[in-house]
Amino acid sequence: MLVLGIETSCDETGVALYDSEKGLLGHTLHSQIKLHAEYGGVVPELASRDHIRHIIPLIDRLLKDNSIEITAVDSIAYTSGPGLSGALLVGSTVAEAIACSLNIPSIPIHHLEGHLLAPMLEAESPSFPFLALLVSGGHSQLIHVKAIGDYTIVGDTLDDAAGEAFDKTAQLLGLGYPGGLALSNLAEKGGPFFTLPRPLLNSHGFNFSFSGLKTAVLTLVKKQEVLNQSIKANIAFEFQEAITDVLVKKSFLALEHLNLNQLIVSGGVGANKKLREKLIKLSLKNNFKVSFPAFEFCTDNGAMIALAGALRYHLSAKNDFKYTVKPRWRLSEI
Repeated sequence: MLVLGIETSCDETGVALYDSEKGLLGHTLHSQIKLHAEYGGVVPELASRDHIRHIIPLIDRLLKDNSIEITAVDSIAYTSGPGLSGALLVGSTVAEAIACSLNIPSIPIHHLEGHLLAPMLEAESPSFPFLALLVSGGHSQLIHVKAIGDYTIVGDTLDDAAGEAFDKTAQLLGLGYPGGLALSNLAEKGGPFFTLPRPLLNSHGFNFSFSGLKTAVLTLVKKQEVLNQSIKANIAFEFQEAITDVLVKKSFLALEHLNLNQLIVSGGVGANKKLREKLIKLSLKNNFKVSFPAFEFCTDNGAMIALAGALRYHLSAKNDFKYTVKPRWRLSEI
């Protein structure tokens, strides 16, 4: 079965072709980073218009690059939520229109389900059940994944998620938008000269809270008489250490609590080198397996949506060609 995947939940237009027997055939992505950078964040109306401008050319290019006719596609998977309403509408209407014209099934996909299944794109993919650390955009969650569509959230963010804390801290340090990667690169030049809190590190349960850490960074920045590059690097170093310490410890405690030996990490923060380094070191010490998607599949992409569509085809495929976007769709509501 050949699935065309479409992702337009926020500021990236992604399309991909996934064959249930051959795996991922190809994918392409258009990023809107430059478009939104001057505003310091995503502007929803601009995001929607840019998706409209690029989605059809991207699909055409993907098909041509893989020498595949659109009529060969067996089903179309698309992100139905959560995300920006206008952006989601672009992907959903295009997907349903193509599905209707070809009279093939369409598969609405939860954006976060795409992220947590992304490690299955790799050659050595995890097997069920496993624990997922999902750190994407406004989400920081620990999810017990028993099977496709059988998810239990065991830990959630109470306020700012890890990705939000990275971006807001990067802005405080004048690193621009998006700032996660820039902050991580700067942290490599810093050292342990400051001390920041590790929120909820020793609390019961597996929830996260990073608003206090963000506030602590703001207070620390204001205390500096001169905020030169060296001091910025040291603040970035300590911030990254603090946030990864929390993510790593909570993940390990959840693994022990659920008696699982597989952890997968996905979402934008899953690309963080320090987080990967700490988790790999801990997995070797405590004999559990940790899996990550390739760096290109940590951020939003069409490949994860096409894969999710292929995996849940028998659960969610439909032929009514109606679409409903769900900007605030919770993973537990699938």
